[in-house]
Amino acid sequence: MTSGTATDFHSHLVPGVDDGAADIVESRLAVAAMVRDGVTTAIVTPHFDGSLTLAPHMLQERLAQLDAGFAQLTVDAEIAARGLRLLRGVELMLDVPDPDVSDERLRLGGGRFVLVEYPGLQLPLAHADFAIRALRQNGWQPVVAHPERYRNVDESLEQLLPLRYAGAYFQVNAGSLIGLHGDGPARRAAALLARGWIDYGSSDYHGRGAPSVSAARAALAERGGEVQAEMLFCENPARLVRGEPPMPVEPMGGAASKARPWWARLLRR
Repeated sequence: MTSGTATDFHSHLVPGVDDGAADIVESRLAVAAMVRDGVTTAIVTPHFDGSLTLAPHMLQERLAQLDAGFAQLTVDAEIAARGLRLLRGVELMLDVPDPDVSDERLRLGGGRFVLVEYPGLQLPLAHADFAIRALRQNGWQPVVAHPERYRNVDESLEQLLPLRYAGAYFQVNAGSLIGLHGDGPARRAAALLARGWIDYGSSDYHGRGAPSVSAARAALAERGGEVQAEMLFCENPARLVRGEPPMPVEPMGGAASKARPWWARLLRR
């Protein structure tokens, strides 16, 4: 098992291409923060509309923009001196049911995993699993970003069942595990952990504040989840980079938890 060092495959460090780092100065600060937080490998994942993959001219324009931004990161001497291994991918918005991710720049580290999200932090009311199934039928493995943040998902997680049954993996934000996104995401993250449905943890770092990876790992370990913390932030993300499926993450919570729910204790409620 990977020990100590974290691999983070959801971050917004590319300068000037989305709502993450605005320029190379902010990128330098963000990279420094990630290294301090114990991250040794990061996949940068700027936002990318899936509909662009079906419009060749617009697709090439957007990819050229991302190429230039990623080149800025990789040639910057100050960033290189930090020693953070940088790979590329995107956070693909499922605004169409059948995005084409055949270009390796749209996949995490150029492998078979694809980080996806739904528009407006809302799951579609029907057929949310269609795009998941379409991607898998074409040989790709979708990873749903921050399902705990979708406002129309309740703690029963019933709305996520079609995605899970369709074969999607789930990535939860570190900030949700320590209450930074509010009660709703914290409760849903706890429910996902209790069911053993979180496959990965990542920062979704936009270059402001702290990445929260080390804080989330420490919080889980404090509640008896040292193994889960290691699997979510170290072992399984490293396996993703190698093109391997995640190892199962043991459920955390339920009968083994103390009198108060662990997420409530994290939030000090």
